[in-house]
Amino acid sequence: MPSVSVVMPAYNVERYLAESIDSVLAQTFRDFELVIVDDGSTDGSYAIAERYRTNHPERIVLVSQENRGLAGARNTALRAASGRVFALLDSDDGWHPRFLESQMRLLDTHPDVAIVSGNALNRGGIEDGRPAQPVPDPRPAPDLVSILADETAVFIMSLFRREVVDRIGGFDEDFRTNEDYDFWIRAGLAGFKFLRNPEPLGFYRRHANSLSASDVRMLTGILRVYHKALPHCPPGTPGADVIAAQISRFETELLAANAREALGTGDMRKALAAVKGLRARRGGLALRLFAEFLQHMPRVATWVYQARARLRGAPR
Repeated sequence: MPSVSVVMPAYNVERYLAESIDSVLAQTFRDFELVIVDDGSTDGSYAIAERYRTNHPERIVLVSQENRGLAGARNTALRAASGRVFALLDSDDGWHPRFLESQMRLLDTHPDVAIVSGNALNRGGIEDGRPAQPVPDPRPAPDLVSILADETAVFIMSLFRREVVDRIGGFDEDFRTNEDYDFWIRAGLAGFKFLRNPEPLGFYRRHANSLSASDVRMLTGILRVYHKALPHCPPGTPGADVIAAQISRFETELLAANAREALGTGDMRKALAAVKGLRARRGGLALRLFAEFLQHMPRVATWVYQARARLRGAPR
């Protein structure tokens, strides 16, 4: 039985999968298995994973299933895994060879800690080469309130003991985004202790094709997470107060994302409703003027917005 089971969902990642698997096989910590779940890929991902499994049958477990989303793929991997510790790695990301060694050292020297959050360098996008989390990280170790107040408090490249899953269950498959954030909150609600390793020992893929539509999807998802957690925090407690503030914050951000999406697609009615909603929350002369401009000269307002957006995205 290996000490660590690396959980790797894979969906249409033939471009990145080999590099990600290689980064696991290169780990200096050798007591691990790699559980790959092909989540209904329609490209060459399964064939790549199968080639690695054939070459490393003692090390790699490969499961294929119909597409169930990230949470469903991770849950399948958790059920197939035999390790006492689980390590999350998405199939377009990767690790420095010392990643598992460093994380496991912290778990082994802190038996009261159940979850160790890692760090990585961004790869791609405007943050390319920069750490995904602060280095050094001045924040205290995550707890329930800090996780609720800071959605980046726990990084996705985390290790956690099997007893976390035994107590709170796996990832919520009702979520198609933010399922990891929901998982960390549930772990915090259950009283599990967290620790951070700020050393960036991985690379985290930032895709350049992030659009306002994905912003809307992510913001909708995070609001669902907060509404799910709220009944578990009694009124008047710090957790409940933080959730209320976060719901207000992300509802405002969702209005802004809806406005950007609608202006980008030319949906003037939706854009006007979102801008009016923003004005009601934020106030301000600029929003009032833009709402009037959008109401009386919608085509011109949309053209100006789209032109400015193109200029912002143009290479300098």
